[in-house]
Amino acid sequence: MEETRFTKGSEQLEKIDGAGGEAIIKSLEDISPDLGKFIVEFAFGDIYTRPLLNLQERELITITSLLTAGSCEPQLEVHINASLHVGISPQKIIETFLQCIPYTGFPRVLNAVFIAKKIFQENNLL
Repeated sequence: MEETRFTKGSEQLEKIDGAGGEAIIKSLEDISPDLGKFIVEFAFGDIYTRPLLNLQERELITITSLLTAGSCEPQLEVHINASLHVGISPQKIIETFLQCIPYTGFPRVLNAVFIAKKIFQENNLL
């Protein structure tokens, strides 16, 4: 049986976010199930399954992009958790954020660090 984009995306989402990713997709079922399907198929089925970057590299890029974009705190929270889930250390996450200071400024980095602090505390990592 040929693996569908949704199946591939669901498998990747489970590897990256564990139960958290599934919860996000389920939270969209009553308001925009197509959005959940698009996220699974495109982001996780098409992009996250490409071969040249590993999951840790992809998550570092993702948290950096979300920090840089700003106003993405809920998504940043999800992907900081995902970063931990794929084996990125809290120290490396913070160092990644510090690297962004010259390019995005202190306010966005501060926001990201405080989100990370909350997540690290919830996971008994501080």
